[in-house]
Amino acid sequence: MAEEAKWYVAHTYSGYENKVKEDLEKTVENRGLQDMILEVSYPTEEVVEMKDGKRKVVTRKLLPGYVMIKMIMNDKTWYIVRNTRGVTGFVGPGSKPVPLSDEEVTKLGVEYIPIELDLSIGESVRVISGPLENFIGTVEALDPERQKVKLTVSIFNRDTPVELDYIQVQKL
Repeated sequence: MAEEAKWYVAHTYSGYENKVKEDLEKTVENRGLQDMILEVSYPTEEVVEMKDGKRKVVTRKLLPGYVMIKMIMNDKTWYIVRNTRGVTGFVGPGSKPVPLSDEEVTKLGVEYIPIELDLSIGESVRVISGPLENFIGTVEALDPERQKVKLTVSIFNRDTPVELDYIQVQKL
């Protein structure tokens, strides 16, 4: 059985994220490691800034000083990433890199991983994030395509319909 590639986070010198990405991609290409180090990225967002009274759309790094690497972790790949200029280390305790969970990968916008929810209509769930955190709701509808769940939540003793993302609820 082939090992599954997971997303890891490497810490870089601030401002070196793109250089690290380019250098790592070059190394992967030169050494033919495309099957071990699959993707290198850093999450960005488009924001509107005001400069000299003009609106300007700029791309900003969501996590300055970090790059995400989808890879199969072994001594060889660890060594290659660790010795890429600008990389100061992996995120994790000591020298043991910890892969991101599917939820973290989706939340960071690095890659969309559909979440499988073992829920059925009529079941009770707890809201685990957002303004309704810790509220208990009853599942009314599931939309796996959009990764949304419709709940009825009791707010001030009134049943209120709400729509949340799969990653915002947890089975009781």
